[in-house]
Amino acid sequence: MTESAPSSRKRRWEIIMALSLVAGVLWTMFSRVPSAIGAPLSISPSPREGFLAPDFTLDTLDGNKTTLSGLRGKIVVVNLWATWCLPCRQETPALEKAYEQYKDSGVVILGVDLTNQDLVSDVESFVQEFKLTYPILLDRDGSVSNLYQIKGIPTTFFINREGIIRTMVVGGPMSETFIRSKIEALLKESQ
Repeated sequence: MTESAPSSRKRRWEIIMALSLVAGVLWTMFSRVPSAIGAPLSISPSPREGFLAPDFTLDTLDGNKTTLSGLRGKIVVVNLWATWCLPCRQETPALEKAYEQYKDSGVVILGVDLTNQDLVSDVESFVQEFKLTYPILLDRDGSVSNLYQIKGIPTTFFINREGIIRTMVVGGPMSETFIRSKIEALLKESQ
């Protein structure tokens, strides 16, 4: 009986551990956790390198609408940011310089402000402060940050002419050299 008591306890412990592991995996798979930006996560898979970028339509700061799929045939850099984000502020001049350098080569940079976290007047001041010429889109309801499952900002997607995400960068600030290297790689890919 002394030999079976330890093996019985060991077996019980193994069963408890296995059930705990299964419960943890199931909880992780089926729980809904709100994103860091405030919108609930969508049930669609998160955007990944090598896959088609999820389509969206947003208002621009100047009152027009921009649809991502309408830019097929161009290289698109989608940068999600907010006016209060220090790394966003730090990388903005590099994005503007890249836009000025590559806009005539079929490259579009879209600055998607998380307007559900910002005031439009703050966005306007930001654009004036940095003398931005690339399009600024307003994610007023958090739909794009939800669709792209943004967990932190800045987050940037480098998208090729076919609409495929080639590089995703979470965090920053990105340097001008880094941004140019990613754009140059996409330009070479499409030759």
